[in-house]
Amino acid sequence: MKLDAAIIGGGPAGLSAALVLGRARKNVIVIDEGRPRNRVTRESHGFLTRDGIAPAEFRRVAREQIEAYPTVRFLEEAATAATGVDGDFRVATASGEIVRAKKLLFASGKRDVPIHIPGLQEVYGKSAFVCPYCDGWELRDRPLVLIVSGAKALHLAKTISGWSGRFVILTNGQDDWAADQRAELDRRGIPTFDSPIREIESVEGMVRHVALEDGTIVPCAGIFFAPTLAAGSELPRSLGCRMTESGSVLADAFGKTNVPGVYAAGDAATELYQIALAVSMGSLTGVGINSELLEEAWNAAP
Repeated sequence: MKLDAAIIGGGPAGLSAALVLGRARKNVIVIDEGRPRNRVTRESHGFLTRDGIAPAEFRRVAREQIEAYPTVRFLEEAATAATGVDGDFRVATASGEIVRAKKLLFASGKRDVPIHIPGLQEVYGKSAFVCPYCDGWELRDRPLVLIVSGAKALHLAKTISGWSGRFVILTNGQDDWAADQRAELDRRGIPTFDSPIREIESVEGMVRHVALEDGTIVPCAGIFFAPTLAAGSELPRSLGCRMTESGSVLADAFGKTNVPGVYAAGDAATELYQIALAVSMGSLTGVGINSELLEEAWNAAP
């Protein structure tokens, strides 16, 4: 059976779009392998009525509510290929199943490119984070380490200052500063260490200090670092979607890409990684897909 839409990715954006489309009586499938980027995080913050919820619990509640709409189906697999044209797309899964759909929505998020700092994996999502808006409150007024350099360091320093004035910057051996960037931090008395990081020491995921190669020990209660991200799926590119260098699919406010019938939402289509924003983008994209389907059905009627 050809479905109205196939949604690749079952995070906040994909689930939000599925809810809109399910309520619009559209036949939809959500294809998701169950390995979201935020699975390392204990709590998600900043979403009204769900502040502090565990990511897995958020997805469980959302899916439970969506399952009340019988036209939405879930498939716990990885999507491995996508072909076709508007009105007749085919998505292949890891097990060999082929899903046919009139429209495609990529809500496949981003993935972390590994950062090779010993000890970082043990604290990531527990006491080391990437987003002050998501986790800054829990580390307010605590001594922090920012692992970042160059223009990103100045931006992160300005941002984190709203939660704590007790922080230092570790460049991990990077030397990509403009003279005025370094001078600004020096003028404000923000300590900067350029030695590469030897190891992050922690106990049960809670950071105690960062040891540098030159022997310096930097005590801290939390870490913020600049992640390196890539597209969560290469399938949009394979279909011809325009994408940014950082892996975001270019789409309009209703999720429409340059490829007819192909949509994108959530972290897959933005570099502002907020759960509330992903839900909003998914909802708008669900409306966009439904509107297009309704328009096509209206025009096809005798």
